[in-house]
Amino acid sequence: MKTIEQLKTRIKELGHLAADCSRKAVELKHSDQHQSKDLMRQAYEASKRCQILIQELNRQQN
Repeated sequence: MKTIEQLKTRIKELGHLAADCSRKAVELKHSDQHQSKDLMRQAYEASKRCQILIQELNRQQN
């Protein structure tokens, strides 16, 4: 089990990754739809992992 600080760090990393992938996907939407779709999928997956870690963090803090 990860420590609270490790969870917070990983949550921040995944949040940044999700935002970056989403931002890049929007930029590529009209020029490269295939890559844009892949980036949006990556953003979605990073967001889901982030949500799971937030739940774990909340459990550990309570």
